[in-house]
Amino acid sequence: MSQSIPDTAKKYFWGDNLAELSWQKHNKYIIQTLLEKGDIVPLRWLFTLVTREEVKKMLPTLHLQKKSSNFWNIYLS
Repeated sequence: MSQSIPDTAKKYFWGDNLAELSWQKHNKYIIQTLLEKGDIVPLRWLFTLVTREEVKKMLPTLHLQKKSSNFWNIYLS
């Protein structure tokens, strides 16, 4: 699946070269960034690409702040 970051999510990747950022190679980083910083519109896009169950399984391996990690653990339960 070839996916590019939507315009509504690009602001969360301000320090990254968007031309080199791809879902295929960087999906974990994209998920982590949007879970940590994203608002509702980019998160809706994210959850069209991955299921809640997939994200829940990934949570222990993501580098999220404790507050964000706790929120997503509860939200995805």
